[in-house]
Amino acid sequence: MTTPSIQWYPGHIAKAEKALKEQLKLVDVVLEVRDARIPLATHHPQVKEWVGNKTRVLVLNRIDMIQPQAQRMWTQWFREQGEEPYFTNAQKGDGVIAIAKAAQAAGVAVNQRRRDRGMLPRPVRAVVIGFPNVGKSALINRLLKRKVVESAARAGVTRQLRWVRISDQLELLDAPGVIPAKLNNQQAAFKLAICDDIGDASYDNQRVAATLVDLLKSLTVTAPELFPEDPLQRYKLDPTLFTGEAYIYTLAHQRYQGDVERTARSLLTDFRKGALGAISLELPPD
Repeated sequence: MTTPSIQWYPGHIAKAEKALKEQLKLVDVVLEVRDARIPLATHHPQVKEWVGNKTRVLVLNRIDMIQPQAQRMWTQWFREQGEEPYFTNAQKGDGVIAIAKAAQAAGVAVNQRRRDRGMLPRPVRAVVIGFPNVGKSALINRLLKRKVVESAARAGVTRQLRWVRISDQLELLDAPGVIPAKLNNQQAAFKLAICDDIGDASYDNQRVAATLVDLLKSLTVTAPELFPEDPLQRYKLDPTLFTGEAYIYTLAHQRYQGDVERTARSLLTDFRKGALGAISLELPPD
């Protein structure tokens, strides 16, 4: 199965990225939100450039969708890189209080400098950035304890920058998802598609579902401690006997009257909703 490479850079993202760069001048703290299932694939290569000397708080959202052991592995790896990851489940609010505290703590130095210059303290200004659909708006709603920004399980819902006051101590800028203009790493691009962190018009469901099967087969071999059971066991079809593509076709004939597209969509939906279990699609680099 051959398909064009996955590329997605809609006009609203290009426009939002330009506006974001302007607003970053007003920001004290950057909250970078990534998908805990694919923390490397959801890292924007320009974040370091955008952040500059500002404090960055690394948020790994959807912690409920990866194995506890995977969380421990990523925590250790990020700490070895000199970073402290904050894990959240923005839908339920888990870990959100720690994010607010980290952002406010980062702003203490800002207000101390203002006092030293004879200026009054002001709320810490933070911006929430990350790929589409990684949970940025859900995180802001949890920080506010009420729904003020639209949040949905699809990429590209937030289209404009908007300041939201969390408290007297914290203001947040909700920004649309940002994504590189060109996705040079196609392995990462397929993971974005699998996790629904990119517009669905950019990819072929059958190819992405087949890639998911191949990826799960590989992970069960390289990290058997994370997969004591076959994550595809619900389909009662042994994936080790097939390529990912052949698996989708065989499953289609067994379950969906040969409808390969329906099979692919169903498998991707099962993964995205957690029906295959908690699964980290990336492992920390050696």
